[in-house]
Order: sequence, then C-alpha cells, then structure tokens
Amino acid sequence: MGAGELETAVRRRDAEAVTALLEAGADPETRTDDGLPVLCLAVAAYDAAVARALVEGGADPDRGLPDGTTALVRAIDGGSPAVTKAVLGREPRLGLPEARRAYLLALARDRYERGAEAVLRDRAGGTGSVRECRVEDDEYDHVTQLTLGDVTVRAGHGAILTDLEWAFRVLTPVEELVARAVAPRDHDHVDRSSARWVLGERRSKETWSAVTAYRHSPDPEHRHFVLDVLACYQLTQSSRRNSYEKETADLLVAWAAEGEGDPSVLAEVLRVLSEVEHREAEAVGLRHAGHPDPRVRAQVPGLLLGWDDTRPTFGRAARAALLELAGDDHGRVRALTGGALAAAHDGSSECTDAVVALLRDPVAEVRDRTAEAAAEGTDGTAAVADALAALLDEDDLGTRLTAAYGLLRRNDPRTGEAIDRVGSHTRPGFEHDHRLAALWRWEWDHKDRADHQEREHPGHPDHPDHQGHPDHQGHEA
Repeated sequence: MGAGELETAVRRRDAEAVTALLEAGADPETRTDDGLPVLCLAVAAYDAAVARALVEGGADPDRGLPDGTTALVRAIDGGSPAVTKAVLGREPRLGLPEARRAYLLALARDRYERGAEAVLRDRAGGTGSVRECRVEDDEYDHVTQLTLGDVTVRAGHGAILTDLEWAFRVLTPVEELVARAVAPRDHDHVDRSSARWVLGERRSKETWSAVTAYRHSPDPEHRHFVLDVLACYQLTQSSRRNSYEKETADLLVAWAAEGEGDPSVLAEVLRVLSEVEHREAEAVGLRHAGHPDPRVRAQVPGLLLGWDDTRPTFGRAARAALLELAGDDHGRVRALTGGALAAAHDGSSECTDAVVALLRDPVAEVRDRTAEAAAEGTDGTAAVADALAALLDEDDLGTRLTAAYGLLRRNDPRTGEAIDRVGSHTRPGFEHDHRLAALWRWEWDHKDRADHQEREHPGHPDHPDHQGHPDHQGHEA
C-alpha cells in the first residue's frame, strides 16, 4: 500500500478513503516530504473527520516532532475544539500519563487566557492586520477564525480547555465554566456549548444548585445560560433518577411567577417549560398570552396544549387564547399558534376557520407551520383539506410536499394529482423525508392495484378467460 495514496486522500479531505486505506494496511504514521506525519496535515487543514480517521486507525497523536511539538499540541494551538477532540481520541486519560495531561491542560489554559490573537501573532511573527471571519467548527457550533499572513488560529481555546478538563476527569468549578460560557456573549459559540454540555453531564445536586443559582444574576447572559443547561438536562437524560425533570419544571414555573424582566429570557423560560410536564404550565401560558413582546407570546401556544392518549388537546380557556393569538399582528406568533390549533383541531367551526385563515396567511412561515401540523392532524374537515390543496401552487417544495402528504393522510381523491404537483421524488436534502417516503408508498400501492385491476379485465392477456375470447381463437384450421 503506497504512502502516497494515503497522503493524497488526506490532502483531498476524504475521510472514507483514509479509513479504507488504513484498513487495507496503509501506515497511519506515514510522513510527508517535510518529515511530518499526515496527521499534522489534517490538523493544519482543520479537518476533524480525517484527523479522527487517522487516530482511530492507529496514528499516535502525541508522538514527538522535530520542533518539540506533537499533533495534539498543534491541535490545541490551532484553537479548534472539533479538531482537538478528534486528535485526542477515545479515553485519553488512559493513554496519556498524568504529567502529560497536566502539561496539556496548562497549555490550553495559557492559550485561552492569552487570547487567540496573541497566539496568532506569536506564531505568525507579524504585526499586520488580522483578518477575522466566522466559521463552522463542527455541525452545531461556530468559532471566530483569525488569519495573519498565511497563519490561522481559531478562537476556541476556552472550549478546548473545558473539553480537556472533562476528558481528564477534572471537575472545574461551576463559576469558572459559567464565566467561560458567557464571555463571548454569543449563544452559538463553542466555548458556551462545551461548558453547557459538561454541566449537563454533571448530575450532582451540588452542580445543579450552583448552576441554577445564576437565575438570580443581574446579568441576563447568566440567566440565559441557566436555561441552556436546563434544556441540556432534558435532552441528555441518563436516567429518571437524575433527570431533574421535576426540579426543572418547578423552577421554571416559579421563575415565571416571580417575574423576569428581560423578554428574551422570559421567552426562553416559557420555551423550556413547554418541553417538560407541569400541572401549572397552561396557567403560566394563559398569564403571558397578552405579553407586549412577541417573543414571549410566541412561546405561549406550546404551553397551552395537553395530551389525551397520543394526540394533543386543549381546554376551553386555552382554546379561547389560541383563537385570539391566531389573529396576532406578529407572524411568528401566528405561525406557532397555527401549529398548535391544527395539531389539536377539535372539529369546531371556530377552530376550522382559524386554521384555514392561517393556511392562507400572507406570511410563508405561518402557512408552512400550520400546514405541517394540519398534515399530521386527525381532523377530517373538508375546508382544511381544500386549504391544503391550495398550497400545491406554492413555489416552495417543502410546502407542496406537506400539502400532498396531508391530502394523502386524509385519503383525499386529489392525492394522485397532488403527488404529480410535488414533482420529482429525488431531491437533495430530502433523502430520508417521511413525507416523500409516504408518497412513494402510495404510488407503489396504487400502481400494484391498477396492474391487478388491469389483469382482472377479461381482455387482458393474463386473464383466465382470455384464451377463449373469439378475437384470440386459433386459425390453423
């Protein structure tokens, strides 16, 4: 297996090819012409997928290099949490001696405290203008990337420090993690997401109490971060015993009742509350249905729905509030209200009129959200079906797809025409869409049925009576 093939695959950023070559016997420690292992190529290119493939294929991330660094050190310097985690590999605490772990932690802390620009200038050896841009570090988070000359550094050292501490089983004080999380003042920053994830994994009462105490902070960024962590607790429940679901619900209800002065924080309080169960959730929603900020009102519909067996429902007070919100002057509020009304349609004429109006709303998001819920709903209202059929004229493929799917689920006679209006079933980004799969099945089933009916016709060649038909008698005589 030629070393050149592996280097070419690494430079091509082809992780699948790298894995295949390593499985076929390629040396994971293959060196380039400058004497560096190909892992350093992946690190320099910020290619986490290829770096992970090389490390999992046997490349040593902490093998010493001629300049005294290692691929892992270079990854930490580079400031990408995604690349650093890829190079770190699985169970690094077992593969690295204690002294080495301490060194790497000190290195990450130094880079974080000095800041990415200082690290960049040290490496570039220049005093020119630094170019900055926002880049995706992984599929969920972004980071600021700084470039001076031909040297690039990413400003994710806070996340790297947090990730290393967790990987090496260092329990960082909660206040330090919170400070790292809010420092960028950016809810999508990697430093924030790493701190959120680690705190979401730490399920002790001490950590819970220390985190939630920040809901009384005068800084709204602190209060926002508390809600981030609470949402993370619900997304990553490891067991009912330490899920903190009840504690979260009680805290959120109390938070809303005590009052929250920042509308963006209050909206998030209501959103997270809608993800858990609490007997007071509807009452909280009703109290905020008339809030002056549309961000808050938009979260109310999610609090007004209950569940009866497997379908959403609403009570009389909730129904009245939703019908009022359906006429809200803000499109986002109408969109989320339309989703709630269509999902829990009770068959009343008032509910039907509201859903139909929202399906005809001038704002595309309102039509889309309402159509998605109506398509999945159980009502058999003809007016709603007609409004869905009208959406087949939309330019947006997703909207047409939703409309056709809704008609299919209602066994509407316009389903075949609707599927034709959707167009090609092979679309990038829709490969695993359940709506398209349903359209495929419908067409397949109806093709089979049509073929069967055709075969049952006396004139079809496969019909049992076909050979006795006078037009097909033998003429040998």
